Amino acid sequence: MKNTKKRNLKIRKYLILACLVIALLLIIKAIVFVAEYFSVPDAPDDDIDYPVRGIDVSHYQGDIDWPTLADQNIAFVFIKATEGSSHVDKNFEYNWEGATDTHLKVGAYHFMSFESSGETQAENFISNVPKESSSLPPVIDLELYGDFISNHPSQETVDSIIQPMLQMLEDHYDKKPIIYTTSALYEEYVKGNYDNDIWLADLSFPETLPDGSDWKFLQYSFEGKLEGYSGYLPHLDLNVYNGSKLDFVREY
Repeated sequence: MKNTKKRNLKIRKYLILACLVIALLLIIKAIVFVAEYFSVPDAPDDDIDYPVRGIDVSHYQGDIDWPTLADQNIAFVFIKATEGSSHVDKNFEYNWEGATDTHLKVGAYHFMSFESSGETQAENFISNVPKESSSLPPVIDLELYGDFISNHPSQETVDSIIQPMLQMLEDHYDKKPIIYTTSALYEEYVKGNYDNDIWLADLSFPETLPDGSDWKFLQYSFEGKLEGYSGYLPHLDLNVYNGSKLDFVREY
């Protein structure tokens, strides 16, 4: 009988200890969540009704002073990482390291080529972009360039490239990739074929995608001007997240 009582007492002690540990972990998680929420800056006082703002950059912005750039009412940044099967943006590593040292949520994007396989393009991105749990999902930039502007690739060509890229990136980063594209190309290639979140480039600032569904991010201006960079392009792209500050912290 004594042994049974001792055993029950020991079990109760372990259960109490386990509950205390769980409670402590929940408290820590709540503290981190609150800290992340308050790290998202308030949007500037303008007529754009989206509270979470961000930018995207590449080597065109030159040497970026990340503490200065980050301290201007922005919450996130997408950085150009790779293009095609072999090209790497020359400032990517510097930009990634600098941006991740700030409060910004950081993501990387890949400019998709129609002239090489999706597998080799995914490998190029994976070999250059760190896998970090805190980063934004990887982005595939689907837009036309060169001769493809007047001679659009077929749906089959696009699918044969983007499908393996989406799968390989999701498998590696454990995050479903975002597709960046325009309204016209969304209509032509993406609508009804892919259910990935959309980062839409549309200066008309539409409330939804052409089919009425929601975009996740919107690139609404190519004429942004902030302090903290020295590239030969005087402007950078401005973006918004489709949701509240609380939504943003919950999702990312």
